[in-house]
Amino acid sequence: MTFSTRLKEEITEYNSSPLEKRAELAAMLRYDAKIEKDKITITSENAKIARRIYTYLKEIFGINIKIIVRNQKRFRIKQIYILEIKEKVHYILESLYIMEQGKKIKANADYFEAFEEKVAYLKGTFLTTGSINDPSTSGYHLEFVFLTKTDADFIKMMLKSIKMDSKVLKRGNRYMTYIKSAETISDIIKLFQAVHSLFYFEDIRIYRDHKNMVNRLNNCEIANQEKTTQTGWKQKESIEFLKKHDLFDLLDEHTKIVLEYRFKYPESSYQELAQIISLETDYKIGKSGINHHFIKMKRLINQYEKNNHL
Repeated sequence: MTFSTRLKEEITEYNSSPLEKRAELAAMLRYDAKIEKDKITITSENAKIARRIYTYLKEIFGINIKIIVRNQKRFRIKQIYILEIKEKVHYILESLYIMEQGKKIKANADYFEAFEEKVAYLKGTFLTTGSINDPSTSGYHLEFVFLTKTDADFIKMMLKSIKMDSKVLKRGNRYMTYIKSAETISDIIKLFQAVHSLFYFEDIRIYRDHKNMVNRLNNCEIANQEKTTQTGWKQKESIEFLKKHDLFDLLDEHTKIVLEYRFKYPESSYQELAQIISLETDYKIGKSGINHHFIKMKRLINQYEKNNHL
C-alpha cells in the first residue's frame, strides 16, 4: 500500500461534524462524480472512500444508493466501487453548490466560510483527486489533479485562504495544483488529522534534513581543505620565488621561521602550522601571527615586482 493510500484511508477514519461532512461531500461530488440529467455516478477504487461517500449521502439526504462492485483486470485484478444516485439528484447538487437551475456553477469560496469547512473541502478534494509522494523514496510533493484550470485555481485560492502556498501547472490535458514545501505538506496532513501519517512524514523529514546537514558540513570541510591546500602550495611557490631572487634574507628571523615551516608543510592550515612551530621552536605563535608573516612576504614580493616591472 502506498503512502498516499495509507494517508487517505487514515483520513476516512476521522469522524467529521455535520458541517464538515457537507463541505467534504461537496468537493468529492464536484471533482469525482459523473453528473447526468437524473443520475449521479461516483466511481472509486478505494472501498473506504466509497463507503464514506455512501454514508454521507445517506446521513445528509436520506436517499437510496445503488452500489455496484466490478473487478477490473488491467495489470492486476482490483475491485471498482460504483455508486449510483437517482433520488433527489437536483436537490443534492443544489444543496452542495454544484448546480443551480439545472446548470453546473463554479465553485465559490463564499459557500465555505468557516475554517473547518475549508479544511473539509480540501480533505474531500484530496480524497478524490489528490496524491502525495512517499517522502522516503522521493522528494516532497502533494498534488490535486483537475480537468479544468478553473478548478485548479480555486483549490489554490482555498489553500491560500488557510495560509498554504501552492502552484498551478498544466500537465498533458489536465491541471495540477501542487505543493513541494515539506513544512506546508506537514501542516496539511496535520489539518487532515492523520496522526500516524504525520508521524511517519515527520520522521522521514527529520532524517533527511539531518542527512542533508551532514552532507553540507562534509562538503564544506572538503572545500575548506582544498582551499587550504591550494593556499599552501601557492605560498610555497612564493617562498621559492623569494629564494631564487635573493629576497629571503631580507626578512626578519621570525618570518623566516614561519616560511621555512610552510615550505616543509604546504598542506597544513594556519592553525596547524602555528601549533607545529610553537612545539618545535622557541617561537610561540598563533593563527593570526602566521597570517601576519605571510602578509609581510606578499608585500616584499609585490615591491620587488614593482621595482623590476615584473
